[in-house]
Amino acid sequence: MIGTIKKILGLGPKINFEQLVQQGAVIIDVRTKAEFNGGHIKGSKNIPLNGLGQNFKKIGKKDVPVITCCASGMRSASAKNILLSAGYTEVYNGGGWRNLQNKIK
Repeated sequence: MIGTIKKILGLGPKINFEQLVQQGAVIIDVRTKAEFNGGHIKGSKNIPLNGLGQNFKKIGKKDVPVITCCASGMRSASAKNILLSAGYTEVYNGGGWRNLQNKIK
């Protein structure tokens, strides 16, 4: 029960996003193309949330770590759930892209 509450509140173990990227994680930015063109993490792939289900091939193998990001963390949380449901085994919600960018420098 306590584990479930911690998970809902995001109080689980800290994720080392920098290490994940160094190990080959793919960063998927699920904002719109216009938002992405206004600024993004270098090397990230732009797959807007509304087209994610049709673009799994752009992500790659399902056993490679995937970090989702967006403007605030809401769409990236949805993207994480979509990817997990599609069989991706290691998916992390990176939250807002600017915050994530600061964590991987």
